[in-house]
Amino acid sequence: MIDRIVLLRHGRTAFNAERRMQGRLDPPLDGTGQAQAAAVTPAVTELAPAVVVSSDQQRAWQTALAATEGLDLEPRKEPRLRETDVGGWQGLVDDEVEAAWPGGLDAWRDDPHHRPPDGESRYDASLRAVPVLHELADADLTGSALVVAHGGVIIAMTFGFLGLPVEHWGAFGALGNCRTAVLERRLGRWRLARWGAAA
Repeated sequence: MIDRIVLLRHGRTAFNAERRMQGRLDPPLDGTGQAQAAAVTPAVTELAPAVVVSSDQQRAWQTALAATEGLDLEPRKEPRLRETDVGGWQGLVDDEVEAAWPGGLDAWRDDPHHRPPDGESRYDASLRAVPVLHELADADLTGSALVVAHGGVIIAMTFGFLGLPVEHWGAFGALGNCRTAVLERRLGRWRLARWGAAA
């Protein structure tokens, strides 16, 4: 039985460094991001996951491949783990979004039901991503699972999976690059054991 799920955000991209919204855009890791992903390898080796599942966007996939270097285990691509689609905001920095959609960013960060123009809400993202966690939790495997994904969708699926009231999702800060959320099953119940810790 899987009793621990570690959710790992991908390493840094040039868009992250510029504070530019990525969403479904697909930039690769930059040099810093590659180093961050490689630095995670010893912790993943110690975790010895029974399964590794990754978003198929290249920043997450590159992180998954680097983090599992040397393991006798192939990561599996999972499209449902793609980042939240931020629609018309993709490729823009915060100031550009605020100039064109005043108050939109604050609304999106505070209200999980708020959708960017032509995009999806965090709640929408949870509906497609949470089933991945349930499938892992119910898998005929023993030990830990590693899930490599994106900051927005990790927030959405973590709190959706735990059944936390939607109105409280905005109370948690964003995960940094190559930071983790750790879910653990104890006494038959899943709990958030760590948030924002280095891998």
